[in-house]
Amino acid sequence: METEIQPVYKPYTYMGRTFSNLSINNDSSSSSTSSAFSDCNSDRSGEFPSASSQSRRLLIACASENSDDLIPQLVADLESSSIDEQKQAAMEIRLLAKNKSENRIKIAKAGAIKPLINLISSSDPQLVEYGVTAILNLSLCDENKDIIASSGAIKPLVRALKIGTSTAKENAACALFRLSQIDENKAPIGRLGAVPPLVKLLETGNSRGRKDASTALYSLCSIKENKIRAVQAGIMKILIELMADFNSNMVDKSAFVVSVLVSLPEAKSALVDEGGIPVLVEIIEVGSPRQKEIVASILLQICQDNVMYCTMVSREGAIPPLIALTQSGTSRAKQKAEALIEILRQPRSGKGAVRTFDSEMSF
Repeated sequence: METEIQPVYKPYTYMGRTFSNLSINNDSSSSSTSSAFSDCNSDRSGEFPSASSQSRRLLIACASENSDDLIPQLVADLESSSIDEQKQAAMEIRLLAKNKSENRIKIAKAGAIKPLINLISSSDPQLVEYGVTAILNLSLCDENKDIIASSGAIKPLVRALKIGTSTAKENAACALFRLSQIDENKAPIGRLGAVPPLVKLLETGNSRGRKDASTALYSLCSIKENKIRAVQAGIMKILIELMADFNSNMVDKSAFVVSVLVSLPEAKSALVDEGGIPVLVEIIEVGSPRQKEIVASILLQICQDNVMYCTMVSREGAIPPLIALTQSGTSRAKQKAEALIEILRQPRSGKGAVRTFDSEMSF
């Protein structure tokens, strides 16, 4: 194993200040959670485009400890007539906001949010990307979410989601997710057109793009009007295809999104029409414990008060793996499997004989 040699850096002078003993910490200070959607936090894009920017990176890492003088200058540079200066300022603000939680508040209070939003509306794709990423990192602070939304960020973020670079799309999806964590923002985000491009990103994006899109959609589709938009955009076919592909690393996330959608009758119909029942039954047979648990919840919602769907699930061979789930699954999975078996064995009784369970899973 090779030993990593730590370089020694000379003092660096910038804006009349000398920095020494510089170190770089590129980890986000935002804590991760154990949920299925824990990875949509700060940006994961590269830092700066060239080795010649090394001194700037070192400066920013140091300045994160004492950035009171630097931040106002960077905010002023965001409104420079030079696109290069705007880009540099946006990159440095992004890194300051990524690495230090207290800087997110300082940057917002210094007035950076509106000029960053203006950058997102630029015709320069790289400038849009840098602006989106800076807004994403600022949105990691709960105190900033209201001002970001009220300053008009949602519409340009949706535009970036539609026509931006791949990184801009991914980070715009993450930023919209962060803003959607305030319930009052969910409807405006949907009404300003975010759901169809998120569904498109879920379909055509790379691995990270699909994960970011599913995270945002899971949050947005907790309200009915966004569920309708997602179904109308063709999301059920995409989710079923992702759940059917165990190599996609999207089975869990896709199933969680399905779980919030199937309370909508149109979503149930679309899921069945797109061949979703065989896929769900297969997951009950061979999926992971968590996958089996959430799919049992989905099937329970599908089968409640619908004899035809019960018959389809039974004919697909769901009862034997459900019985096995009652013996080896998690406590929640056992509960849902038992209730589902009861329905499937009495599909024409008309009694339902079922307790109603929460459609959303907790993680």
